Parts: sequence; C-alpha cells; structure tokens
Amino acid sequence: MAFTEYGGPEVLRLMDLDVPEPGPGQVRVRVRAAGVMPFDTGVRQGVVRPPGTAFPIVPGNEFAGTVDAVGSEVTAFAPGTDVLGFSLLGAYAQYVVVGADQLVAKPDAMDFVSAGGFSGNAQGAHMALSAVGVRPGDTVLVSGAAGGFGTQAVQLARAWGATTVIGTASPRNHDHLRALGAVPVTYGAGLEDRLRALAPDGVDAAVDGAGPEGLRAAVAVAKDRERVATMLADEEATRLGVPLLRGTRTAERLAEVTALYAKGLLRVHLRAAHPLQDAAAAHRAVESGHGRGKVVLTVD
Repeated sequence: MAFTEYGGPEVLRLMDLDVPEPGPGQVRVRVRAAGVMPFDTGVRQGVVRPPGTAFPIVPGNEFAGTVDAVGSEVTAFAPGTDVLGFSLLGAYAQYVVVGADQLVAKPDAMDFVSAGGFSGNAQGAHMALSAVGVRPGDTVLVSGAAGGFGTQAVQLARAWGATTVIGTASPRNHDHLRALGAVPVTYGAGLEDRLRALAPDGVDAAVDGAGPEGLRAAVAVAKDRERVATMLADEEATRLGVPLLRGTRTAERLAEVTALYAKGLLRVHLRAAHPLQDAAAAHRAVESGHGRGKVVLTVD
C-alpha cells in the first residue's frame, strides 16, 4: 500500500513495485503483518516527512515476517528465520529490506499478528519509562493508557516493579486497564482533582500518550517534572518545562521487551486486524483517537 500524494486515508492504494534487494548488512523480510501507528498517518498527511523520501511512499515502520534473503556481511540471520523488526518506512508491503541491526528473532510463542504490532509501541514505552526512571515501588501515571502505547507502558511499568500504575482512559476502557493491573481514571474536566484523590502525595513518574491535556494533568500531580515525558505534545512540554523525550529504537531495546513478552509480562492487545488492502480503514481507526489496543495489517 502506497501513495503518490499527501492527503486523507483515501490516497492509499495498492501498487506493484519492484521487489527490493538487500545490500551489504541488510536483510529482506517477507512481511506477514505490519503495525499501524500515528507516525504512519502523519507521513501520509505530509505532516511527517522523513528525509530522502520520494513518491511513491510506502508507509509502515514496524513489522513481522520471515527472512527471505540476506546481503553480504549478514551472519545473525538466515533465510527461513521468523523475525520482528522496525523501519522508518516500507512495511506496508509483501517485502521490506532493513539493516540486520533492526531485527530480532520472533519467539515461538508470539504469533505474527502480535509480532507485527509489537515493536513500535513496546520500544516507545521502554524509551519513555526509561527517560522518567521508573523503578520498583513507584507510583506511575500513564495518560492515554488504553491505546497501543499506553497499554504497553502500563504493562512495562508493572514489569519493572511499579507498585501503582494509574491510567487515564474513557470509562468503556476501565475494565481493560484493570485487567492490565492499572487503576483507571476518566480523562476530561476535573482530571487533576481525580488524580489527586488517587495519589494525594503526587506521582513519582508520568508518561503521556494522550496529548497536551494529559501532559498538563501529569505535570500538576508529578512530584518532579523532570520525571515526566510525553510522546505527543513536545510544544506543550517546552512551555511547561518538561524535558523533551529523546531516544532511538534499537535491536537491543527490542530484544529486551521481546524477552519480557516471552516471559508473559507483556502482551499485544489487538483492536483490529485488517488485510493490507484495507489500510485506509486501518488509518481511519487510528486517527479516530478511540478504541483500545493495536491496529495491525495482515499481508498475504
């Protein structure tokens, strides 16, 4: 699925492109599933323009599949190995070529759909929680806790020993958060008061996956704004004096969260799996800002 002009989800369409060839240090993966992330919708809109991109643009920055071919100098992977990984673009396709340092082996217990939607949000949660220094005994706030990022952040905070994880979400997603081990709270007017009732002494750390409103509430109840991070509201973070989140996706980071999945400490909570040709519907679902868990594309 690709597009030749920026615009709404309708610009996405099926195209036949040449099968990419792996160069030195690269691996070609036959994609089985690709996650859909807000980054992808930003690329499609033209709001996010990675350097060097040219039409036609194939979105998609997380995927799972089977190694199909390897370039020279690749020793860690062989054809036939099931993997999951990350890219900047190109995952909404039957084949994607990435560096060998952008892949890890897929655990046998992880199905391809879950693996396709795991890399981006799990690594994002790892980056955010690492930045705010979550440690055993902490009370942690996760804004937008029912989404793909928030669901992983709640689970990872619990895996790292947080005593209490408070998650903001709409009431229909409160049972979902309780199942993850979080204390749910409804966002919207009066959020700060509700958070103070749950954590009268404040929260030790907070990560925001909801936007400016969630970030403002997090700053209001955080003991230390140096331990607050946002995935979405950099402009508001600068205004509030919150450090901007810095970090990169790496195979080492992905291997760490994948190992937690293999131990049963992390899970992908699937909202919907669409066939590749329905990528426009998948983008509309992500852009709606509603729903819980992950949207994934399956690739025949």
